[in-house]
Amino acid sequence: MRRAIALSTQGIEAGDGGPFGAVVVKDGIIVGEGWNRVIATNDPTAHGEIVAIRDACSRLNTFELADCDIYTTGEPCPMCLTAIYWARMRRIFFGFTIEDAERIGFDDNCFYREINKSRQDRSIQSIQLLKDESMQVARRYMQMPDRTLY
Repeated sequence: MRRAIALSTQGIEAGDGGPFGAVVVKDGIIVGEGWNRVIATNDPTAHGEIVAIRDACSRLNTFELADCDIYTTGEPCPMCLTAIYWARMRRIFFGFTIEDAERIGFDDNCFYREINKSRQDRSIQSIQLLKDESMQVARRYMQMPDRTLY
C-alpha cells in the first residue's frame, strides 16, 4: 500500500492526474504499478488501477490476475471495480473511500447511481442498432472451436 501511495504522490506532483496510485501484487511481489494519468494522457480510462492492471497483465503475459491482489489509494470507481472483476482478481485493499473522494472533488458516486438505473433511465442514451448483424458475429464466435472463453 505504501508503494501505491508513493506512486500517487509521484503522479500528482507531475500533474498527471488525481491522487490515485495502485499496485498489483502476486505472491507478495509487485507485478504491476500505476497512477492516475488521465490528464497526462488525455485518456479518461487511465485511472491508477487500470494502468496497474495493464502493467501486470503485460508483465505476466496474461489477461487474468486470479491469484493477485490490488492495493489502491482510493476505493475503486465503477470502471476500475469492473476491470478488477474482469481480471478475476482475488482482493482489493484501498485507502480512502468513495465518500472521501467525493469530498475532494471526485464524484464517483454519480456513476454508481447511473449504473444502477435501467438503460432507459440513464443520463446517456443507449440506442440499439443492427442487432441481427451483430448477432451473426456473436454466433460465428460461438462456433469457433478454439475460442478462448473469459
